[in-house]
Amino acid sequence: MRTVIFRVMAPYLTSLMFLFSLFVLLRGHNEPGGGFIGGLISASAIAVYGMAVGVESVRRALHFHPIAYAGFGLIMATLAGFASIFLGYPFMTGLWWFPQFLGEPPISTALFFDIGVYLVIVGSISSIALSLEERYVD
Repeated sequence: MRTVIFRVMAPYLTSLMFLFSLFVLLRGHNEPGGGFIGGLISASAIAVYGMAVGVESVRRALHFHPIAYAGFGLIMATLAGFASIFLGYPFMTGLWWFPQFLGEPPISTALFFDIGVYLVIVGSISSIALSLEERYVD
């Protein structure tokens, strides 16, 4: 499976997949997409890169164990959900912040929730994919 063409093209392919996953993540509030679909695309990119260069190279590139990403994402999504309760609103009520330094676009708690879901999916699916690749591909 690790042909020269695959090893050469994998960084370009995974870069495009990561870029597309970020696009899907950020547009997911008003159109189809969001953290779940973006996370699946990103985890697929990690799996493709793992098949091309090896699992150990991917683990070094991630800097942390994939489950740490999933744990951080779970904490982030939970805090985004509870942010409204801390301010006296019902659970998961969308709150908006209008930062002056960014100009027009407001930031919502839904964005932080989607980023948390993104990290949970990337961490859990990457952990599964890398352990399977370690067992069957290497």
